[in-house]
Amino acid sequence: MLRIGNLSLPIGGGEEQLRGRAAKALGVRPGALGELEIVRQSIDARKKDDVHYVYTVEVSLPNEAAVLRSAPGRGVTLVDRVPYAFPAAVRKLGRPPVVVGMGPAGLFAALFLARNGIPTVILERGQDVDRRTRDVEAFWASGVLDEESNVQFGEGGAGTFSDGKLTTGTHDRRISAVLDVLVEAGAPADVKYSHKPHIGTDVLREVVKTIRKELIALGCDVRFGHRLAGLTLSAGALAGVEVDSPQGRYLLGTDALILAPGHSARDTFAMLQRAGVPIEKKKFAVGVRIEHRQRDISLRQYGPAWERLPPSDYKLACHLPNGRSAFTFCVCPGGQVVAAASRQGGVVTNGMSLRARDGEIINGGLLVGVGPEDFPGEDVLAGARFQERWERAAYDLGGGGFRAPAQRVEDFLCQRPSQGPGSILPTYRPGVAWTDLSPCLPGYVTDTLRQALPLLDSKLRGFAAPDTLLTGVETRSSSPVRILRGEDCQSALRGLYPCGEGAGYAGGIVSAAVDGIRVAEAVASK
Repeated sequence: MLRIGNLSLPIGGGEEQLRGRAAKALGVRPGALGELEIVRQSIDARKKDDVHYVYTVEVSLPNEAAVLRSAPGRGVTLVDRVPYAFPAAVRKLGRPPVVVGMGPAGLFAALFLARNGIPTVILERGQDVDRRTRDVEAFWASGVLDEESNVQFGEGGAGTFSDGKLTTGTHDRRISAVLDVLVEAGAPADVKYSHKPHIGTDVLREVVKTIRKELIALGCDVRFGHRLAGLTLSAGALAGVEVDSPQGRYLLGTDALILAPGHSARDTFAMLQRAGVPIEKKKFAVGVRIEHRQRDISLRQYGPAWERLPPSDYKLACHLPNGRSAFTFCVCPGGQVVAAASRQGGVVTNGMSLRARDGEIINGGLLVGVGPEDFPGEDVLAGARFQERWERAAYDLGGGGFRAPAQRVEDFLCQRPSQGPGSILPTYRPGVAWTDLSPCLPGYVTDTLRQALPLLDSKLRGFAAPDTLLTGVETRSSSPVRILRGEDCQSALRGLYPCGEGAGYAGGIVSAAVDGIRVAEAVASK
């Protein structure tokens, strides 16, 4: 198979034009090419008067080595793609493994085990995605929170109410398998080649349901509303789990627990600490959500061509003299800021977009890194308590009812409370309270953000425009702990397999799913 890179195509160019340029790079007729597969698509907007698409494609044709030697185009290589294959399972039938959590890590661990003859029992404290969606919509409308069915807990995990972004900084061989599963389950085919792939929360909900149906068809026992409550041990190894269900607590025997609890399962972290499972504190980031008009950002990024292109995003960062860094995170073009609390009395924000990304507002996290040295207390849950402190402060500042504190950038920089919105209206529901954000974040975080905003504006003009809107607080950028595991993916408590973002081993949908497959391999090998 021949791979051809750096093929330019104008906005609006079609497959035949792309095929022609691939053929020219190879020095052959377009009709000589076999099936053309797009490997990568990106937008080159460095010159605003010449914005265009750039493609990498692969084709098959006879005598590829000879074609390669005579190809006039640059960027032509011979590749031999080897698809991912799950290693042969040696685990003998017996008590099925138990998977805790139906986010991407838990779903993919269960799926790859089941596809290889090892069905599991899957425990999800929240509800199925349809009921969960109704509960979340009711919360956003009324401010009445269900602590077990919300943006953090339920089928699909926290990513189900985000943008469905599939970007990852990793290069694991399992990534292609993850994308194949998602497309088979209904995700758009372009997630396999887009430079910045996303599914959209509306499509992702249907994808999650399709994966669940396959799990059940393969013999898995899926239990919603069942929360891990404790561990039972025998001779220093896992012998079973205690589970709280609508019918009461019960004991479930197993010698393999894949623990993929998500980054907000603080009660689970506390239970593991009491059980003596090795855990450590880890870094994460806190800050606010920042909102701009989508057309303004797209115009800055793409120039006059912006209306003919998908909504633009951004990725910005700066390191400051105080030793802190500020950066944007989880940017949601054409989306909304959402209430993402999972406990009473604490405001948490996140961002969400639908597949179309056709809203008028773009939002992103504007965060500052924090670490164990910033957390009061010495125990491993100090980071979780740090999150809770600022979430409660935001709740109080918002005046209750899960209203979020909000402030215009101009007022934030001048350190004065906002009295209302400017030209940008907040998308957060159930509503915002206009105020000064300083009381709901550590002083070093607000100081860092004030220093960072002008610097980021110099990188993306208009980023710190006066009416730009800040909404607090974002605290759940990643897990506050890491549940330690060895090279075999097991904890020092044998039979316990920490997995995914909540366990501290991933940072997004794709990396969490990859970690789920990795842990499934470890379980299947025992």
